[in-house]
Amino acid sequence: MSGSSGDMGHLLSAAQRMHQAMEAARVELREKRVEGTAGGGVVSISFDGELAPLGVTIADEAWHAGKDTLQELIAAALRDGYAKAAHMRDERLKEVTGGLDLPGLF
Repeated sequence: MSGSSGDMGHLLSAAQRMHQAMEAARVELREKRVEGTAGGGVVSISFDGELAPLGVTIADEAWHAGKDTLQELIAAALRDGYAKAAHMRDERLKEVTGGLDLPGLF
């Protein structure tokens, strides 16, 4: 019986360490920044590592391109930035979990 209690203690300890590492990773990712761009940098959108958009920069020349073009540039910059932020988050998550796929942790 003591063998299974010891195993359970090790499992709980490992789970607590992983939880602490996940929390530290969340804090770290909140501070990291990536930038999605479109049109050669005419539109840029910054994201943090938790996939939250933080800011939008639109160069003057983009305003003159027309509404449809500007909308396409914004959408493209959003996709680019989101993909970069998701990649950064996923890489950090792999470091914490040792590559295990644990859905719902982030």
